[in-house]
Amino acid sequence: MDAVIDIQHLSKAFGSHQVLKDIDFSVKKGEVVCIIGSSGSGKSTLLRCINLLEKPTGGQIIYHNENILDKKHDITAYRTKLGMVFQQFNLFNNHNVLNNCVVGQIKVLKRSREDAEKVAMKYLKVVGMDKYINAKPKQLSGGQKQRVAIARALAMEPDVLLFDEPTSALDPEMVGEVLKVMKELAESGLTMLVVTHEMGFAKEVSDRVVFMDKGVIAEEGTPDQIFNHPKEERTKEFLQRTRNSI
Repeated sequence: MDAVIDIQHLSKAFGSHQVLKDIDFSVKKGEVVCIIGSSGSGKSTLLRCINLLEKPTGGQIIYHNENILDKKHDITAYRTKLGMVFQQFNLFNNHNVLNNCVVGQIKVLKRSREDAEKVAMKYLKVVGMDKYINAKPKQLSGGQKQRVAIARALAMEPDVLLFDEPTSALDPEMVGEVLKVMKELAESGLTMLVVTHEMGFAKEVSDRVVFMDKGVIAEEGTPDQIFNHPKEERTKEFLQRTRNSI
């Protein structure tokens, strides 16, 4: 099956600090890929490079057989095909829940308000937030905000959904409700690339797990390979430290 996104020899430096070094991996249609690793290993930077919130220093990002880092490529059009769910929700505080899911569709996809609201309602229902359409973000819990953020990303009907540690800003009792939604999305066949420290989720839901260490991919494989039969010493050490959360 063709890759939706194919990363080749990707690198990223901030000044003299090399954050990503020679990264190669791909995400196929319908696949759920989880990226794990210690803080500072380059996981979030990799995600931000993929959707061009950060400009890679070198390498290629191939999307539908085109290198999107070529000057001629329409970056805005590419970005609309990648949904992004952030740690801190990034909702518009002055808009209600429905508007948060409608604005991008109207501005970027040029949908009519009526069509945009229909699509928004469809996905708010999927994440269990359709009863809160008139609420402002400040009236919601962290878990509810993150579910709205997921609905907003889905409403753009992207080819792939990127999650950057979507539960790290949540109180422990709210983590479950967000992971449950993500698990249901994975089961529905959505293509997902997830940076996470939730090892249980990565083990249960991923098709493939990528372990990053110090800006490189140290090891990748199926959840069974990575969690039960890791080859690299560094992977074993990392999992030893995090095994309580599996």
